[in-house]
Amino acid sequence: MSGTFRSALRALVRGGRAPRRVANVLVACLLPWIGPAVAADAGGPGPALRQLLAGRQHPYLAAADFTREYDVLAQVYGSRNHAPLWSAGARATPQAIGLLHALEAAPARGLRSGDYEPGTISARLGELRSSPAQVAQFDLALSIVAVRFLSDLHFGRATPQAAGFHLEVEPTRLDLAQTLARLAASASVKSTLDGVEPPFTHYRLLREALARYRELAGDTGLHRLPPFAGRSLKPGDPYAGAAQLRRLLGALGDLPADQAFMADPFIGPELVAAIEQFQRRHGLAVDGIIGRRTFAELTRPLAARLRQIELTLERWRWLPHFETPPIVVNIPQYRLFAFHTRVDREAEIVGMDVIVGQSFPGSRTPVFTEEMQQVVFRPYWDVPHSITVREMLPAIRRNPDYFARHRLEIVRGAGDDAVPVPTTPENVVALAAGSLRLRQRPGPDNSLGLVKFVLPNAFNVYLHATPAHELFGESRRAFSHGCIRVRDPVALAEHVFHDQPEPWSRERIEFAMREGPDSQRVTLARPVRVFVVYGTAVATEAGRVLFFDDVYGHDRRLEALLGLEPVT
Repeated sequence: MSGTFRSALRALVRGGRAPRRVANVLVACLLPWIGPAVAADAGGPGPALRQLLAGRQHPYLAAADFTREYDVLAQVYGSRNHAPLWSAGARATPQAIGLLHALEAAPARGLRSGDYEPGTISARLGELRSSPAQVAQFDLALSIVAVRFLSDLHFGRATPQAAGFHLEVEPTRLDLAQTLARLAASASVKSTLDGVEPPFTHYRLLREALARYRELAGDTGLHRLPPFAGRSLKPGDPYAGAAQLRRLLGALGDLPADQAFMADPFIGPELVAAIEQFQRRHGLAVDGIIGRRTFAELTRPLAARLRQIELTLERWRWLPHFETPPIVVNIPQYRLFAFHTRVDREAEIVGMDVIVGQSFPGSRTPVFTEEMQQVVFRPYWDVPHSITVREMLPAIRRNPDYFARHRLEIVRGAGDDAVPVPTTPENVVALAAGSLRLRQRPGPDNSLGLVKFVLPNAFNVYLHATPAHELFGESRRAFSHGCIRVRDPVALAEHVFHDQPEPWSRERIEFAMREGPDSQRVTLARPVRVFVVYGTAVATEAGRVLFFDDVYGHDRRLEALLGLEPVT
């Protein structure tokens, strides 16, 4: 600082009116510092921002068209007279720098950083002092990608409808304009972004697992195991890849760390236990034997597991916040989860195995949501016409006793009070034509079992019991024509009856199933929202990550929707 400047400043500090000479000296000394700021304020980036917004095309973003984001941007900038959001005094704000870092780290949230062009925007930081137009371009670019990032985090990049899902519920609304303004002023960009993501515990757990599997996927040799002679590796067998198998199972958390580097060429007891744990996590038959399916899962690239996590996170973003405790069925997991509260804590959930639709088109269980409204004890099974024509009629024509053996009857009209008609050849013809219909009488051998849970929907899909209990012993349980068979129908009935004005004990439920009247309908006092979803990766509170087969190919379809190359 020059002596002249010090003298002028001292004169002002002492008080009183400074002589014109002193004031002139002070201005002359400060001009090199305040000049650029004054010039920027005089014109400012406001007019340039207005012009850029009106054009709806950004000059240096690859995804230049921001028509979809325009309304949000116009609202935010209009409310502040087109003052910049992300810069002050021709410098980027701390929030701008924090957001650019968050965009670079988008993969940690299951998104692609390239979709938000942080490198392109960061490269313009040095131009902010050059002109108000450069400030406007930088500011608008960061706002455009911020809106895209917030939307992708909250709603997802694709829509459930585009994926062929029927989640006809209003998604949890997010005021993007308000959130963008809050983000630009936030004391913690990370915390604000965290608050935009789904609030589910199991979403957060899966996102945390993402970082771990990204690190594992970086070791491209980890999953490569040497083949072995014979059809399977059994406990006690020698295996040339035993050391590599130990390292893999140790990295995945299935084998304790102190056993991961043991020099043992055999499939010993501790390795068998780790194989069983791996099989349990991957929906395989748990036998400790490395057969064809287990070997295929062990040698699947960990990058493919990473992709499963990313795709499941995307689908969880499609779900609304739970307004009441729901029932959730995860198709690839073959499991049902009945919530006692709106929070998805495992201690507050009743879980049970289910059987879902076969993988053939036309037999798959749809992904949808609807409200369960009734429980029917000792139901009739109204055979769908497609099943009647495709499966029943050929068997009926081969064997006239088929009706009696399976307790089937031909009826005229709709409803449980429909009148049975004789099983004459003429009526069989009418059955094939669809003017009569086929149903199975209630009883233990009824295909719906002894209880049916009704949630009216366009697919005629519901939850029900089953007489084929042995199928629950299978690891892959895609056997139905689309409906969902539950392993413990009594526990499910207890759960949905907890709000009934009259008590329904377990004993009363079992009596209604065994000895009650046929087709006894109980309307729920409070309908229960049922979500039938599709996630091939699930993280548990115990720290394990579960993976399941893409039984209907929905992962491949979503990859294509998102423009992702399949992992091989």
